[in-house]
Amino acid sequence: MVQKWRKLDVLRSQKEIDMINTIKHKKITFIFSGTLFVASLVILAIFGLKPGIDFTGGSLIEVSFSENRPELSQMTLTAEKYNVGSVINQPVDTDGFVIKTKFLTEDEHQQILNVLRSDYQTDTNKVFEERIEVIGPAISSQLRNRSISAGIAVVIAIILYVAYAFRKVSKEVQSWKYGLTAIIALVHDVVITMAVFSLLGHFKGVEIDIPFVVALLTILGYSVNDTIVVFDRIRENVMKKTSKTFEEMVNQGVQDSFTRSINTSLTTLIVLVALFLFGGDSIHYFSLALIIGIIAGTYSSIFLASPLLVVWKNLKK
Repeated sequence: MVQKWRKLDVLRSQKEIDMINTIKHKKITFIFSGTLFVASLVILAIFGLKPGIDFTGGSLIEVSFSENRPELSQMTLTAEKYNVGSVINQPVDTDGFVIKTKFLTEDEHQQILNVLRSDYQTDTNKVFEERIEVIGPAISSQLRNRSISAGIAVVIAIILYVAYAFRKVSKEVQSWKYGLTAIIALVHDVVITMAVFSLLGHFKGVEIDIPFVVALLTILGYSVNDTIVVFDRIRENVMKKTSKTFEEMVNQGVQDSFTRSINTSLTTLIVLVALFLFGGDSIHYFSLALIIGIIAGTYSSIFLASPLLVVWKNLKK
């Protein structure tokens, strides 16, 4: 009877291992990731991203209040009445606000002033227009081109650094392929995040701005870091020869870092979800972008990047 129970425990443990055996089930994860990635590319090609004021430029109106300047939250609610699309409110000095919008017609300009005076002007508190002018985009085409060049340089630097760091385990898989695999996972995460915002822009009018770019850069760093942590555990297993085959060593490395990756992501997501729900409109979509990116990054580090190493090994054969 005791021997029978021991056999059952072994079978149960083997089933639990198989559940997170990413190498054994790599075809399923590859099909899922490939489908999601191709669908994301199609969405981006059809709908694109809806650029905000930071990319397109627009109009700037500066207003001042003779006595009581409203709170930023009040101005945010008032902006919904303008019916001119995305609006950025910035406090100025102690009595004013700068309002940035798309390029305004004269009718739209007067409509904004009328809404402000209707909501805030009283016998003692007057609303004055200080200036109105056209502003250029905060992100110029030259800056975009330089950013792309810098991004390419960073990708090459990551591959070279990882190739150097993993040079001692290049017998099974060439060390530069570890870096290339991390980049593949990184592109996977960013494209999926961009595709979600492409859909939001098409159906909900959500525009991308500088905070969205910052969110993408944050996702890049998180994705690479999470992937390298898993790869580092795989490297330890390869150097110590903990298993007979490279596939087993990769799978063991994933299992060793699985709990760490999930726990780290969950604690980060708890904070981001709180910011998304209660942080206000200014960081609403910034938080959403990070939530999507971190979920995709955690998935790709475990279920995409690690199995790709085994694919590289098989191709070498």
